[in-house]
Amino acid sequence: MNMSTLEPLATPFSSPIPESVYKFRQSGIKRRMMRWLKPLLAVILAFALLAAIALVAVYSYITYKMMSPPIPALTSNPMKAMGLAYSDVTFPAANGLTELEGWYVPGSSRNTVVLSHGYGGNREEIWVSLYQIAEELHKNRFNVLMFDYGFVHPEGKVTGGIQESQELKGAINFVKELGDDQVYVWGFSMGAGTALQTAMVDANHDIDGMILDSTFLLDPDTMYYNLKQKDARLPRSTSVFMVNMLSPFISGHSLSQVPYKKVQSTTYTIPLFMIHGEKDKVASYENTVNFFSKQKGNDLSRLWLIPDGRHEMLYKYHKADYIKNTMKFLYDCVNQTNAHRYISA
Repeated sequence: MNMSTLEPLATPFSSPIPESVYKFRQSGIKRRMMRWLKPLLAVILAFALLAAIALVAVYSYITYKMMSPPIPALTSNPMKAMGLAYSDVTFPAANGLTELEGWYVPGSSRNTVVLSHGYGGNREEIWVSLYQIAEELHKNRFNVLMFDYGFVHPEGKVTGGIQESQELKGAINFVKELGDDQVYVWGFSMGAGTALQTAMVDANHDIDGMILDSTFLLDPDTMYYNLKQKDARLPRSTSVFMVNMLSPFISGHSLSQVPYKKVQSTTYTIPLFMIHGEKDKVASYENTVNFFSKQKGNDLSRLWLIPDGRHEMLYKYHKADYIKNTMKFLYDCVNQTNAHRYISA
């Protein structure tokens, strides 16, 4: 048998698949893929939507809690706490959006100190003991205004100083209308950051000096640092973006409007006495040191760092030095202001 004469056996691959059959098979594969793909895409989109809703829900809760801190009720008043005569007072914020309540403790001069309480506190701020500070001011002849920021009310919201600076300006306007001459602001934590925002736009030069204890200015880094104290897993960029995006829906103000860059770059011409603890876990003392390094606008400005000091606990654990240094600063300011007015006259 001549093998060379034999024709090759047919194999499955020996002849091409007809084009019509190929197209039919391909269309079938596509149909089967589409039957699987559409539900798969729907599931993916559903999970993405649920994840987005969950993200918004989580950060809405975080933002709401941050802007609506629990505020303790008032426990006393200047007369019960320290035997200081006082008057209940009300006055509007400078922009008229809120009505504020406070206590006016008259001294024996025309010089007034407005106490600017911090986040989560009210006009008595027990952990600082504003009653005792008011008593020391009264002993030194100063009038004292203790008042509540608008966020102490259930309907109020913390705005990082945006609305609070208008409220502090309203407090200053109030004491000026009483006929008080020199006005000083003594701020604590966010109340100190609010004071800086207020003084930055004090066109009438109604503030003659400020004491700033544990200054807290709500910049993105500080905001994220404090959010992380609640949950270390929160990513920075997402947290800052979401809080800034959601805050207008909760308070009517975006926290991105806090003018922290302008505050940090401003040289204040009024005297500042900045007090900060080096063990502050809420507001970095390095930020205060960096800010103060730019403050060459007044010879009386000074910085006091307390090595073992913690946030807003500086008076409590260093009373004698604290009162001695703050009262000396205020008297230096009063004398400087009087000298300037005498020269101008």
